[in-house]
Amino acid sequence: MQLPRLVSGITFISIVTVAFFLLSACSEPNSASVSASTPLAGVECSSFGVTPSGDSVDLYTLTNENGMRMEVTNYGGIITSLHVPGRDGMEDVVLGFDTLGGYLSDAYAASSPYFGALIGRYGNRIDGAQFSLNGRTYPLDANNGPNHLHGGEPGFDEQVWHAEPVERADSVGLVLRYTSPDGEEGYPGRLDVEVTYTLTADNALTIDYRATTTKATPVNLTQHSYFNLDGEGDGTILDHELTIDAEAFTPVDSTLIPTGEFRPVAGTPFDFREATPIGARIDQDNRQLGIGGGYDHNFVLARQDRDSLRRAARVYDPDSGREMTVLTTEPGLQFYSGNFLDGSLVGKRGNAYPQHAGFALETQYFPDSPNQPDFPSTILRPGETYHSKTVYQFSVRERSM
Repeated sequence: MQLPRLVSGITFISIVTVAFFLLSACSEPNSASVSASTPLAGVECSSFGVTPSGDSVDLYTLTNENGMRMEVTNYGGIITSLHVPGRDGMEDVVLGFDTLGGYLSDAYAASSPYFGALIGRYGNRIDGAQFSLNGRTYPLDANNGPNHLHGGEPGFDEQVWHAEPVERADSVGLVLRYTSPDGEEGYPGRLDVEVTYTLTADNALTIDYRATTTKATPVNLTQHSYFNLDGEGDGTILDHELTIDAEAFTPVDSTLIPTGEFRPVAGTPFDFREATPIGARIDQDNRQLGIGGGYDHNFVLARQDRDSLRRAARVYDPDSGREMTVLTTEPGLQFYSGNFLDGSLVGKRGNAYPQHAGFALETQYFPDSPNQPDFPSTILRPGETYHSKTVYQFSVRERSM
């Protein structure tokens, strides 16, 4: 298994652009920056509300030259909408809410779906809500039964990030920064985090993660968007055809903690090496499917090196023709089939989200890696830079004749 991708030095690589426009915050409601050569492309910033603690929250609308549009709020780095071309035009393909209040509601907090959010310090679960490092045990927030999930409460998904829009000749982006203080949710060290969303001219969403620390600490950052390529609120994703480039997955115990085994996917419902509808085997009598009520498992990606992008998955929706290809530098991919959605959350346009209304493909290190010596290490040390990159590439297939 590979080691973490850690680059020496504590200074983030600067963003170099051919042509750029940089804003530190919303200068005024609905202020927009638009390139003269690409009239549709640009970044618009507007107010998105105020948190209960009194922090102002902004909403950034990024549009590329093809009209593909993404809305991101600096509250949790949440992608609130993503409008992607299909055979019959643009559709929003991510689950979420129209207002900040939706992400702050008691109903949302109770079910904790993490719609569209940046996740940290540690994506996924840590067994028993603790880990040991350098002879010391660090207790964490037990916010998922006995376990620690997605950085605890509050995790990075509930923080207000500093945001800076960026325009280049061939893309638009948003740089988000957050400093996690030493001891936050039990983790050692101050962690300085920078995440850059980039929307490119070829309809790709690139997510670049970087972090440095003052003390050795586990780091596993990811993005938690739920996708429905037919359009959010438009039925389930069970007919979406999924391919995952993995020969093995990590089975879990009754609390969704990996057992430590690397189990081959061959001959199991977890074999997505060839395109298969998500719902084709989801109801099979299989203990692993039964534990999570569907797919909620880490897949061990085929990796040859630790730095280059490689395809991890592909999803195709036959109805709309939309196809999403996921490339990443990460060793793992969590496939979640929206098992715990139950219709109680009402999202955009008044759409209720039933079970399997969306799927998540979270690029990551493996769950519970701090307690699993055979898993790739997630420990970041002072003087190193955590760096991870993931691309969601969108395209349209024409109808077969």
